[in-house]
Amino acid sequence: MTAIYFKLTEQERQLIEQKMALAGVHNMSAYIRKMCIDGYNVNLQIPELQECSRYLQSTSNNVNQIAKRINSGGRYYAGELADVENCLQENKKLFGSIVGQLSKIK
Repeated sequence: MTAIYFKLTEQERQLIEQKMALAGVHNMSAYIRKMCIDGYNVNLQIPELQECSRYLQSTSNNVNQIAKRINSGGRYYAGELADVENCLQENKKLFGSIVGQLSKIK
């Protein structure tokens, strides 16, 4: 690995550190490499993604439990299917919101 050294003013270093903090990056070397190679650093903070993940996990758990019960000769209940459908509808809304937010990025 080759090392490259360069000089900065104190103000330039502080500016780099501020931008790193905004991007949530703690490794200056990695940040500078990323900026030199790609010219940008995208840090998406979309809270709906966590909520989507939660709904998907809940839906898959419910579907797995229903399938396991049916495969062992049991039955399914309308309320369970309604829960799955509600989770899927919420995910659809959240994904619409996420796509809307992403479409605004230029």
